[in-house]
Amino acid sequence: MSITVPYGRAEVARARMIELFPEGFEEIEHGDGVELVAYTDSGGEERLWQAFGHASGREVDGGWENGWRAFHQPVEVAGLWIGPSWREAPRDAIAVVIDPGRAFGTGSHPTTRLALELLAKLERGSLLDVGCGSGVIAISAAKLGFDPVVALDLDEHAIEATLRNAAANDVAVDARWVDAIAAPLAPAEVCVANVTLDVVERVAPLVECRHLVTSGYLLSDEPRLPGFQRLERIGEAGWAADVFRRVAQ
Repeated sequence: MSITVPYGRAEVARARMIELFPEGFEEIEHGDGVELVAYTDSGGEERLWQAFGHASGREVDGGWENGWRAFHQPVEVAGLWIGPSWREAPRDAIAVVIDPGRAFGTGSHPTTRLALELLAKLERGSLLDVGCGSGVIAISAAKLGFDPVVALDLDEHAIEATLRNAAANDVAVDARWVDAIAAPLAPAEVCVANVTLDVVERVAPLVECRHLVTSGYLLSDEPRLPGFQRLERIGEAGWAADVFRRVAQ
């Protein structure tokens, strides 16, 4: 069973799919949106209809139980190889091994790659990752030399995945189950927010940082961040990422 949603609604739809199908689902990008696919039975079909009000279904070939692994392909960005544990990294690569579990984020999405590309250009120092998901950005930052690294997320499964993946990569990440909008945030040299545009705009006034790397929105979106000056914007497949510097008030 699958649903297709516009890019602007994809983040909310992913979060709902994680709740409905914690064992995993597939994401397929199309020109006009994102298709989210669950390999499920009639009970799962009913849950999908109740959550979204629509869905489409088709028969699948045998072996679908492990077919989702084909979706998680390794990527290379910012001098890092990012991939799942069942794929072998090149011997000379700085490897970041990420198994998403019940949390979103494997490094394959354009917003993650864009954020890491900008992050790699910044001076190393302390880092705060808001909306860490599976921990791919926080762990990659630690591999790139940022220290200390603090990762925040509202989803307890994201914190579990981040801690598990950090241990697998032998890096130190302080992962906390925190509402970044409501709780005081630790100061850091660099803050990364690969989330929705709305959350980016709500978090920016709350963070104490020199540089802010943001993504999770489209090239047509324009973050309004008083107190910050944009230094660079890059894009891929319709998605955007920006790096900002705090300006003196």
